[in-house]
Amino acid sequence: MTELPLDQVRTLLAVVDEGTFDAAAAALHVTPSAVSQRVKALEQRTGRVLLQRTKPVRATESGAVLVRYARQLARLERDAWGELGLSGAGEPTRVSVAVNADSLATWFLPALTRVAGLCYELHREDEDHTAALLREGLVMAAVTSVPDPVPGCAVRLLGRMRYLPVAAPEFTGTHLAGRPLPEALPQAPVVAFDRKDDFQDAFVRRLGGGSAGPSRHHVPTSEGFLDAVAAGLGWGMVPEVQADPLLTAGRLVLLAPDAWMDVALYWQQWKLDSPALAALAEAVAATAAEALRS
Repeated sequence: MTELPLDQVRTLLAVVDEGTFDAAAAALHVTPSAVSQRVKALEQRTGRVLLQRTKPVRATESGAVLVRYARQLARLERDAWGELGLSGAGEPTRVSVAVNADSLATWFLPALTRVAGLCYELHREDEDHTAALLREGLVMAAVTSVPDPVPGCAVRLLGRMRYLPVAAPEFTGTHLAGRPLPEALPQAPVVAFDRKDDFQDAFVRRLGGGSAGPSRHHVPTSEGFLDAVAAGLGWGMVPEVQADPLLTAGRLVLLAPDAWMDVALYWQQWKLDSPALAALAEAVAATAAEALRS
């Protein structure tokens, strides 16, 4: 069986993380030529192209397998040094996690405060796509709506986040009054997170309509999305925990009291015997149990 030289694997990881061969060379304290030679040697050894030579550099599907392997090796090495009491002077234990914007804005950050001694690198991505970052080896764990485990990962259900269809009172009087929702919503202005967001469309289809209206405002932050709906730009599906205070204050109204959408959220992480990952997983599960619906 062909061995994978550690210096070549670590160099591949550095190129992906730094984005260019020159930046990787600076991080590794070697020449760009040495970086290029190591990557080429690894590609020859595996018989596959591992990097797309773009700006920034991106791993191919085969490269992502080795990037994930390299990141797992680095995690295990840091855990081993830590258990031996030989961690780098003052160097924190770093954990990279992918999390969706609504979780980040509502319940996820308190989970991080439950674990001492960790340094976090958070990647914000839609819950339908966070698992892809795990698959590419860019993160060690993810909050995701994907129940099927990524290869090499374990998965556990965290709970369900409920979304409510809401709008500003003035908006409903102008755009929705006097018509059934399945007829009115497909023509009314709507707020969406970005061009990938079809959550509002799914809600309209559930009511028996076609899809949300063509007049769409894209607001790619959870807090901005809520503010846009409250300001009357359009209607939208807002997390229950964010909507409740504004509903109580009369700044939002519920469009369909008996209709909502629940999104099941899962925690996926590498199958590693890593104390840092294990501690974070327990903290996330405990916080989710308090904040999400069972």
